Amino acid sequence: MSQPWENLPDRMAALRRIQRLAQAVRAFFTARGYLEAHTPYLVPAPGEEVHLRAIPAGNAWLHTSPEFAMKKLLAGGSGPIFQLARVWRDEPHSPTHAPEFTLLEWYCLQGDMEALMATCAALLRATLPPSLTCRGVTTSLAEFERLTVAEAFHRHVGADVLATAGDAPALAAQAKTRLRPGEDWEDLFFRLLLERIEPHLGQAHPTFLTHWPVAQAALARRDASDPRVALRFELYVCGMELANAFVELTDAAEQRARFTQDRARRHALTGPDWPMDEDFLAAVAKLPPCAGVALGFDRLAMLACGASHIRDVQWLPP
Repeated sequence: MSQPWENLPDRMAALRRIQRLAQAVRAFFTARGYLEAHTPYLVPAPGEEVHLRAIPAGNAWLHTSPEFAMKKLLAGGSGPIFQLARVWRDEPHSPTHAPEFTLLEWYCLQGDMEALMATCAALLRATLPPSLTCRGVTTSLAEFERLTVAEAFHRHVGADVLATAGDAPALAAQAKTRLRPGEDWEDLFFRLLLERIEPHLGQAHPTFLTHWPVAQAALARRDASDPRVALRFELYVCGMELANAFVELTDAAEQRARFTQDRARRHALTGPDWPMDEDFLAAVAKLPPCAGVALGFDRLAMLACGASHIRDVQWLPP
């Protein structure tokens, strides 16, 4: 079997396209007054998400996202910032995921959902062709669909996901499915999202899936008009999840309470791990009103190159 470096000539056209893509991304944000940030890859605490698996590195951890570090910079007065960061997540390989990949993350001040979605659409139109074909799906950037999580569950599952929040049997009954052994509401939520909703997203046009239940948006602000949901969206293009965005929570007490709850759930699943990031919680108390987006740069490269597998856009795929 040949090694990845022996097949490098077959990928050079794609790799040159990716270089131009990175240059275009940097030009896009620089022209809008953003500074390019550079934060540490080794961190004492890689986050508090329940199901995200970090990779240990001696007495520290490889970060799963530059989010915590970038928010500390925002609290310190950096102003709008972006970063193209290598990140690591201990998750299986798939056609759209590698344990080590590049994440494009940016934060604006005084941003809301409308501003975030507008920036995402402008970025895609500035860096990609107007029509894309990737992994067998052709998507036009001429318009973008918007759909709330509640609307998506009503349309594709036949369930009221907010009215049944926390009640797995009720959600299963409305979805006309049986609970699997040990499956709780969150497990069922993501199963239905994966099996019944995601296949319909980002097809003819990109889809913004907005207003997620608060339990699925630990770092996002609640919607003042409906506190059951948070100001979060995910963006799907060519049937592939591309970006995740929050209007950021700036209430340190609520952030601590959410982290405490998530830590208890994570430790019940995988055992004790890292200490609470007290430095981050101190920064949250000083955060200006802001909003941010994390976008998978390798997936953006797949769209740009029409690649069917993430390894096709990596220099040395494993």
